[in-house]
Amino acid sequence: MRPAPAAVLSIALVTMAAPARAQDADQSRLTAVGPPATLKSPQGPPAPAGVGKDGVDAGDVAQFLLGGALGLGLHESGHVLAGAAFGANPGIKAIRYGFIPFFAITHDPVSPAREYTISAAGFWVQSLTSEWLLTRRPNLREEHAPIAKGVLAFDVLASAVYGVAGMAHIGPPESDTRAMAASLRVNEAWVGTAVMAPAIFDTWRYVRPDAKFPRWASRISKATLVLLVIRAAQ
Repeated sequence: MRPAPAAVLSIALVTMAAPARAQDADQSRLTAVGPPATLKSPQGPPAPAGVGKDGVDAGDVAQFLLGGALGLGLHESGHVLAGAAFGANPGIKAIRYGFIPFFAITHDPVSPAREYTISAAGFWVQSLTSEWLLTRRPNLREEHAPIAKGVLAFDVLASAVYGVAGMAHIGPPESDTRAMAASLRVNEAWVGTAVMAPAIFDTWRYVRPDAKFPRWASRISKATLVLLVIRAAQ
């Protein structure tokens, strides 16, 4: 797994905190039209411990990051379990891309179909978790669920980062999209596009839960990532 840029993660944190900020704004408007006595304290009551001026609770941020870490663990476990299922002796290898340290799940040489399965397994797990979350909790954006939002944010951001890297042909040789493309005997840009699609449609679903098109487009794009193993086996 390659970590997502901190700037993108910050955007996700802002998105998660949006409902809280909206509630704070509503409360401020109610206070402004209340009895004159309430106007003597323009700053209002002090915020509870751990709550910032922007309405983001430190505990929520910690749980959100915990959800992201859980998403990372699930992604990597997909690689490990797939490699173990094929008897490919999965392991961990420290690598670097420029000055940035990474790690990769390694395994013994296998057939193209098995290589594709092992390399794509992390995305398959992401597809399962994001689909489960968005199907069972379509209005997740309005819920106070920092851990679930953290898992979904990881799924979306990881797919987006891998997708962009694949389309731009950047990243270390151990990149998942590069191994998938080699197994499929296609340009890595095509794999990057396929990996990016679920991220786009799941973000759309998160923002517009009632929209039908992104719901089915997301499911088709996720199924496509699985069915491509048939191509790798040919």
